Amino acid sequence: MKTPVTKATDSTVGFVDPATLMQLKSLELRARHVVQGFMTGLNRSPYHGFSVEFTEYRQYAQGDDLRHLDWKLYARTDRYYIKRFEDETNLRCLMMLDASRSMNFGSVGYTKSDYARTLAATLAWFLSMQRDAVGLATFAEVIDDFIPPRYRSGHLRRLLVSLEKTADGRGTHLAGPLIQIAERLNKRGMLVLISDLLAPLETLERSLGSLSVRGQDVIVFHVLDPEELKFQFGGPELFVDLESNQRLYVDPSAVRRDYLNRFGEHLKSIEEICTRLGLVYYKMSTDTPLELALPEVIRVRMQVRGNSRTRIARR
Repeated sequence: MKTPVTKATDSTVGFVDPATLMQLKSLELRARHVVQGFMTGLNRSPYHGFSVEFTEYRQYAQGDDLRHLDWKLYARTDRYYIKRFEDETNLRCLMMLDASRSMNFGSVGYTKSDYARTLAATLAWFLSMQRDAVGLATFAEVIDDFIPPRYRSGHLRRLLVSLEKTADGRGTHLAGPLIQIAERLNKRGMLVLISDLLAPLETLERSLGSLSVRGQDVIVFHVLDPEELKFQFGGPELFVDLESNQRLYVDPSAVRRDYLNRFGEHLKSIEEICTRLGLVYYKMSTDTPLELALPEVIRVRMQVRGNSRTRIARR
């Protein structure tokens, strides 16, 4: 049976519709499906050329030396891959996942939390295939779970188990968790922040800046529901704040223009903060194919590894 895909456009040809992907109950299956589909489609996608630059593996072809097969990778993916670039150092990546209650909103059949956890699982699967050390920190007001970056047997499974937990924190307080994490980081690497960023911006620049000064290359994946971006609700409804439980009866048509203006300013401010700090900012609506996140990770990964090789050469 063919897997339904998104409507064909220049940027999403062959990518899996997130609504279809979310029907898979297992995060592991979702992640594997996205990563394998992305790697298979590299040659015909707009990202052709990355395949030579980033991957440490290529699929086995008849005549290849069997001594270079990665049997551990075969056990995880049921596919044969040949090792490449074994002399290069591996990347350290820590993913920070927002587990506040605002992530439980969803208007497309699944929540921002479902989408964000699937994104984190996809990135963990992809980086593990590259033999990178991957870690995870989940947070709301404070850090909840913290799994340091590692690459070893069983580690990916531990990450996926942690990601299966639903978002049950209360408010989103970015400053505290980001500063906590910055204090734990003592090696250069990549940090991926996945959040709806529905929090006051007053301390955001300082807390994000604390990560960049620690030598981290930071990617911010700003995850939002389509209704948060468009506010196209129907008639008057009772709205409930997921974090404070405050209830407010609102006529969307009466407040739509003001909401869109204020929310637009919020988004613009976040993007400007990331630009000033030299961070990679990528806004993702939850109806966006997850494959589109991988090129951003690849670019930063190449940058971090390039910088590492330069430092080694100067010694």
